Amino acid sequence: MNKINIYQIAKSSNDEFNKIIEDFIKMSSKYSKVEIYNLFNKKIAKAQTISDIEAKKSYSEVFEPFLNSGYNIALDVLGKKIDSFEFAKLLQSNGTINFFIGGAYGFETEFLQKCDKKISLSELTMAHKIANVVLLEQIFRGLCIISNHPYHK
Repeated sequence: MNKINIYQIAKSSNDEFNKIIEDFIKMSSKYSKVEIYNLFNKKIAKAQTISDIEAKKSYSEVFEPFLNSGYNIALDVLGKKIDSFEFAKLLQSNGTINFFIGGAYGFETEFLQKCDKKISLSELTMAHKIANVVLLEQIFRGLCIISNHPYHK
């Protein structure tokens, strides 16, 4: 069983999206351990009021310690567009997988270069909560594809 971590620049919240997110995590749990880490702090809040460059730097600072713990995938609008079957292959071929969802200003180029892969969920810009639901649905779908479960059909 592999482990899937989602690291994101977001505040923790307890709203209607949490129920959907928790449902996908629970459904995925028979195939993989999935955890979400919200990494928002005062330094990021301040940096975002200064400039996009400072904001991106602050995101990299909180993300970089997690780069040494698995296969790293950044979700970026300029990343590669893949279908659900390619996505499933990413999940299948790696032990620990780390997904990174950037903050309001995206990622520093240097951080993206340190990641193993950059993918795009869509050309649309999404709120973190929506991106979370889309990512978790694709994780569950990918795990079902790997396990020949009929959900993906």
